[in-house]
Amino acid sequence: MAVDPEPLLPEDAVGRRVSCGGDRATVRYVGPVPPTKGVWLGVEWDNPERGKHDGVHEGVQYFTCSCPGSGSFVRPSKVSFGVDFLSVVHELYEKDQEQNLNKDVHFILDDSFSLENRRTMTLDQKDVNGPGEDGAIRKTTPNVQWLNLSRSLIGRWDDVAAITVQLEALQGLELRLNRLQMPSDPPRLSKAFLHLTVLNLSECALSWTQVLQCAPMWPQLEDLGLEGNCISTLSNPGSDLFQTLKSLSLSQNPLDQLSILSLSSLPRLEQLNLSKTQLSSIQFSDAGPGEETKMFPVLKNLNLDHNNISEWRVVNELSKLRSLVQFSCKRNHLKAPDGNHRTTSQLLIAKLGRLLVVNSCEIKQEERRGAELDYIKMFGEAWLKAGGRVQLSPDFITDHPRYQDLIQKYGAPEEGEMKKPQPFALKNQLLKISFEFPDDSERKRLEKKLPASMEVQKVKGLLHRLLKVPATELHLSYTSPKMVGTEFQLDNDLKSLQFYSIEAGDTVQVRWS
Repeated sequence: MAVDPEPLLPEDAVGRRVSCGGDRATVRYVGPVPPTKGVWLGVEWDNPERGKHDGVHEGVQYFTCSCPGSGSFVRPSKVSFGVDFLSVVHELYEKDQEQNLNKDVHFILDDSFSLENRRTMTLDQKDVNGPGEDGAIRKTTPNVQWLNLSRSLIGRWDDVAAITVQLEALQGLELRLNRLQMPSDPPRLSKAFLHLTVLNLSECALSWTQVLQCAPMWPQLEDLGLEGNCISTLSNPGSDLFQTLKSLSLSQNPLDQLSILSLSSLPRLEQLNLSKTQLSSIQFSDAGPGEETKMFPVLKNLNLDHNNISEWRVVNELSKLRSLVQFSCKRNHLKAPDGNHRTTSQLLIAKLGRLLVVNSCEIKQEERRGAELDYIKMFGEAWLKAGGRVQLSPDFITDHPRYQDLIQKYGAPEEGEMKKPQPFALKNQLLKISFEFPDDSERKRLEKKLPASMEVQKVKGLLHRLLKVPATELHLSYTSPKMVGTEFQLDNDLKSLQFYSIEAGDTVQVRWS
């Protein structure tokens, strides 16, 4: 029986990117692996779970892996080395044209649909491996402004540049989930990215050192996405790099929180995403309580969602940012003294006086006024004990740097107005609550008086009897006139209404699957 010949391999196979069974890998070895016959490819998988070893077989080291356990051997016939840019473009374009013709027999292909006039091109998860014939891209797709080459088989920045240099109108480039070899001379490639303002390099296994090494290629970059990389310690980019950068996302990187201040010198940075970075603290040591820091001078939008922030002194530090108007810190561990998550939002508003948006909700003027007045009353007793009518203690100023400013704005609290934090509503308190049914427009709004201690599962039991809908299919949330535009999920059946801080006058939204 004849044996199929091995496929012809590229001469530069080592280092090339390949696809196999839907996964991507980098070739680290080409050759025999005794005692078996024939040629094998030793590959390092992008997904380490696909691997079986570190390039070792029967005690022999054939190659090494940057990620432990991410290597294996595969036959050349099982992998694809990909095709050039225009081969993929023509295949997709012809399929797109055929689908449109099938949808409408009256469809006429006009100039706006032609490759020459395309402004966006999405080649996500396609096996593009390089530019192809020199100059052909410039002739075929000269007007592309936004290009998605995520999860491709391009293995070098030089090959990316060979494509983009022919797209002279290119402004946005997505390269998520690629593995790109560093260029030997990054400034030399800058002519390939002259007009690039948006770049996404999420999940590319990059370190901060590698990012800075590549930065000279992007002289006009304004928006950089680096989510899910291998960035831990940051360093100052210096006065020559990222001088035009306005937006930076470092989400899902295990950042050293002290090194975050290295970014503070970026002169135009307006938006910074540090969500899911394990952040628990930040300090601007150049400014005291109530003063403005010189760091991050134009930062307007800061995202600290899904972190480990539990102390209000972090918020006090953020109040030093002179330009901060939009802030999000959802899924952290900040708690108000009364345990009420609404009070937590009010404290954020009161402590950060310039905010216009908090946790994706616009702050209305009456909401800010209410939050600041409640803040004055909540800590009025502590203010008095700290010498508020004579000379405030340094500790109180550190904990409440805006308090004196708010007193100047609204006046000192009267003793009768001061309220001590209450843990929760009384268990026997009855709440007058409305029920609405967004999925059933014909059903009228209901009003019920329920004890604050009533658990969500019992509320669902009540609704089951009224609606004849199984309690397991009911999904409840509530809205409050005090927090217009925000809907809070009642996602734990064993918790009480008082746990969710539901008050009289609130409305429970009832939906079912």
